[in-house]
Amino acid sequence: MVDTNIVGAINMALKEEMERDNNVVILGEDIGKDGGVFRATQGLIDKFGRDRVLDTPLSESGIIGFATGLALYGVRAIAEIQFVDFIWPAADQIISEVAKFRYRSGGEYTCPMVIRSPYGGGVKGAHYHSQSPESIFAHTAGLKIVIPSNPFDAKGLLISAIRDSDPVLFLEPKRIYRAFTEEVPEDDYTVPLGKANVVKEGTDLTLVSYGSMLHVTLEAASLAEDEGISCEVIDLRSIVPLDLDTIGMSVMKTGRFISVTEAPKTSGFSAELSALVAENWIEYMEAPILRVTGYDTPFPLTLESFYLPTPKRVLDNIKKSVSF
Repeated sequence: MVDTNIVGAINMALKEEMERDNNVVILGEDIGKDGGVFRATQGLIDKFGRDRVLDTPLSESGIIGFATGLALYGVRAIAEIQFVDFIWPAADQIISEVAKFRYRSGGEYTCPMVIRSPYGGGVKGAHYHSQSPESIFAHTAGLKIVIPSNPFDAKGLLISAIRDSDPVLFLEPKRIYRAFTEEVPEDDYTVPLGKANVVKEGTDLTLVSYGSMLHVTLEAASLAEDEGISCEVIDLRSIVPLDLDTIGMSVMKTGRFISVTEAPKTSGFSAELSALVAENWIEYMEAPILRVTGYDTPFPLTLESFYLPTPKRVLDNIKKSVSF
């Protein structure tokens, strides 16, 4: 075991998979000598050379286009987009091409590539370095969306994503890249895609989140427990595929549901979660389904702490639900 943070766990996963499979290559801006803007690829070019660690021009469409070609020819391509806010020049290729190859070829071709990218706020990055666009890509059939919340899951989920035969958008919550460490196995292991984790069991209310917001949610659940409210907290880990069974088992037990996400409220993934709970388990609900989210504005700089959900804002909604 090694005590490491999320960045370290991602570096471990990349290194181990590149050692295990010579077909794994990584590419992106400044990922070689500089080790990436957050140093997630540090040291890999020294170990694997420039043929497998490819520094690219500043061209997101070029990065994804090149990775797509590699993947279609059997290479396990891992493309880094420096910040997810910069992904839009490549969005047409991701949505119209990468996500559709299996379908349009009748299963003859797959596109086994991973697109890694830091997402979300909390680092004073303002609106060009703080967006959370996961719901846009979750709307894209054929693309898997994975979002870890801790080092153990970051390594295990990334290895699963690299080995998957379909394209995976792997969103890394940069707010907690180095916020804490935990023990991570140095040997080979995977965390399955599409399997949520019940982080805290409870009986009065179900809280669902992912990424950095999971830790806000856990803090709110702890505050609620001090007031005699027992919250069950679920870390989705991936939103596509979505572990609806785990959500269902929880809401049938608690009768109350709140999702916590940092993206804008309108048409965010929290809306999808709310709709799914209403469609499947409305007869179990004892209170309205609630969402705690960011606001429908561009991500602010000076008001970042007001924009992002806080434990207090989550706690206020917990109280609103149980007092209904």
